[in-house]
Amino acid sequence: MSKERIWHGGDLDKARRLFPEAPEPWIDLSTGINPIPYPLPDLPPHLFERLPSPRAQMDLEVVAAEAYGAVDAATVMAAPGTQVLINLLPVLWPRSQVAVLAPTYAEHAHAWRMARHQVTEAASLEQAENADIVVLVNPNNPDGRVLKRCMLLGLSERLRQRGGWLVIDEAFADFESDESLVPHLPENAVILRSFGKTYGLAGLRLGFAIAASETVMRLRRILGPWAVSGPAIAVGKQALLDRDWRDAAQQARDADARRLDALLGPVSDQVPRGTTLYRLIESRHASDLFAHLGRRGIWVRRFEYNPRILRLGLPGSEAAWTRLGEAIAAFRNAKESE
Repeated sequence: MSKERIWHGGDLDKARRLFPEAPEPWIDLSTGINPIPYPLPDLPPHLFERLPSPRAQMDLEVVAAEAYGAVDAATVMAAPGTQVLINLLPVLWPRSQVAVLAPTYAEHAHAWRMARHQVTEAASLEQAENADIVVLVNPNNPDGRVLKRCMLLGLSERLRQRGGWLVIDEAFADFESDESLVPHLPENAVILRSFGKTYGLAGLRLGFAIAASETVMRLRRILGPWAVSGPAIAVGKQALLDRDWRDAAQQARDADARRLDALLGPVSDQVPRGTTLYRLIESRHASDLFAHLGRRGIWVRRFEYNPRILRLGLPGSEAAWTRLGEAIAAFRNAKESE
């Protein structure tokens, strides 16, 4: 059983330990969460005082089905965040050969290993598709790679013909070009969608599994009653119905991503890539840049498997943009004078 520790973004306690002299407040760019959150509505007290009703969750799932393009609301299940679903999915199958398309979000391989499946981390779909279960993230985290829908439909069909399954994490799909498999859901696929990243409300803990209704029923039995809180149901329903907000947020974050690329391009050895909500750079000076930003109270994401890459989320204010721009300019000047 794996005992690996997985590092995630958002750990400002770790940032303060590494850079105790850094100025406060920290600018946390280590996650891929929308820095401009959906405005929370006024919530009635009864949402906190009573258990959520099954009808309320069903209404949320109907709204989510429409928002994500699912053909049937019976194929959509709300959960307290996609991380819970990542940990639950390996329980649905007996021990199997599982291929995770990597490098990617490390919790996927970890969850299947913890459930005692035999896991390989494959560098390509060709290496992965002989497994019983193929797991991939689309768009991928952290590099933003997008696999075309036609490729995934072909893969799911080849897996189906021999009893295999496809698991797709679409956590960052909302603001990206539409290659989602949700509107074309294969019977042997499970698709995960995240609410908190797009709407900037990660602490609300809300996510969705989209799969054949029989698979959804199995997941419901494992998850148990009242898994999603009343406040999460209410906020999630209102936000998913607010298409005007989402369209405006997508346009604004697209502009922010282009602005961030313009800042990062001069310190990257390659053109920045990623998704709308985060950008990835590759540089021979990545370790120096990580430390330079950390000393200035700017926390970004580094990766142990590749010390040449850094991932940066979007700043959430003009003050944060200014601090980041000044820090990058100082880094460039220091490198040019060496």
